[in-house]
Amino acid sequence: MAARRDAKGRAFSSRTLSAAVDALPGEHPSVSHAAIAKLAKGSQDNPTVGTILALCEALGGVPPAHLLPHNTYGNLKALEAFEDPQVRRALALLNGMPPGEVQNFIADLEQRRDDLGLKPVPDDEADTSPDKPQRRRSMDDAARYAADALEGL
Repeated sequence: MAARRDAKGRAFSSRTLSAAVDALPGEHPSVSHAAIAKLAKGSQDNPTVGTILALCEALGGVPPAHLLPHNTYGNLKALEAFEDPQVRRALALLNGMPPGEVQNFIADLEQRRDDLGLKPVPDDEADTSPDKPQRRRSMDDAARYAADALEGL
């Protein structure tokens, strides 16, 4: 919920995400803010596929794997890239290549991105280091976090 913003540009809370699910067009399950809070805390597990898909849609098209508990599924940018069939083809071609060749390919891509004036992509391994300081919340985010905590998030 913190990785996406609601219609007002704020991080989702359990209440705003529940409202966003209810506002989705077409048929979909309703998800209460209490259920979302329990899912987020991990005190409730095994949601239905329909619930997962509705939450993903309400969060702006997040890939369903991002909501699953797995250490590599937390990288939202990589999961979104994986949605592209050409990216999946490139990964399939890289699979089984010697490690040195994969490193050469990565270096070539980084150089190409630089040549095109694109922002560098942070190294996923560097982002997960235990030494990395925890992100500080803005005053508004801290207030919303506190309000959500009081609501049972």
